[in-house]
Amino acid sequence: MPPPGSQANRAVSVQQDIPYGVAGGHPLLLDVYDPGDQSGDLRPAVVLIHGGGWTNYDKSGMGDMGMFFARCGFVTFSVDYRLMHDNENLWPAQLDDVQRAVRWIRAHARKYGVDRDRIGAYGFSAGAQLASLLGMEDTRDNSDAALARYSSRVEAVVDFGGPSDFTTNHDPDGDAFLTTFFGGDYAHRADVWRDASPVFHVSRKSAPFLIVHGLHDENVPIAQAQELADKLRQAKVPVKFLMVDEGHNLQTREASQRIALESKAFFAQYLRLGR
Repeated sequence: MPPPGSQANRAVSVQQDIPYGVAGGHPLLLDVYDPGDQSGDLRPAVVLIHGGGWTNYDKSGMGDMGMFFARCGFVTFSVDYRLMHDNENLWPAQLDDVQRAVRWIRAHARKYGVDRDRIGAYGFSAGAQLASLLGMEDTRDNSDAALARYSSRVEAVVDFGGPSDFTTNHDPDGDAFLTTFFGGDYAHRADVWRDASPVFHVSRKSAPFLIVHGLHDENVPIAQAQELADKLRQAKVPVKFLMVDEGHNLQTREASQRIALESKAFFAQYLRLGR
């Protein structure tokens, strides 16, 4: 639960289930948390991307963070993306969807009072892997003419508990899932496993990063976060690495508050909140 703050009384409006595209005959939806600032100035935006191993959960799980960031003054968008089931919606469907969401936000920036040049992404777990790639890579699928002129890159990334390198830390269960998700095992599709790994996309053009990871994360080894932080520093990209005394899922309110406040300060700096 994000912490209360001086913005607690800000009147946030929530618009749910707004379609930002269609995939496989089904609408892709997002929720908007609007801070209700009537000053007329364009505002920074934050895109929230939920976790769930690319197979579970939805945008509603980011509702608390949506309210928190909106109360801080960010127009906040929590997005759904296609989830893998059986052999449907294999990678990179998820990346295509979140890239489309960012481009849709830019295309509709005037409606929501958003500055197209001040958009950040916050992701948890699987959502953090997607958020990381938003800060590194240009649009993979540019077939939609209506969005073709809009970039899918974001200007700042918060990576909370995300995997960054699928070529390491192999185990039978994880490899079995990834073999399905990536359409083949590492021996035969190493290029896909690498292409989905943020560490192989780091460049001097990457967005600034706040990397948050639990010291006792049982799902994603903290070494992956350290590897990403090291690669970003080597590329001279601004990065802050915050380690918390937690596992993959937070158990204490104190940790939740700290991460929320650190994320707010990070986005305020790099998305120029209030300027």
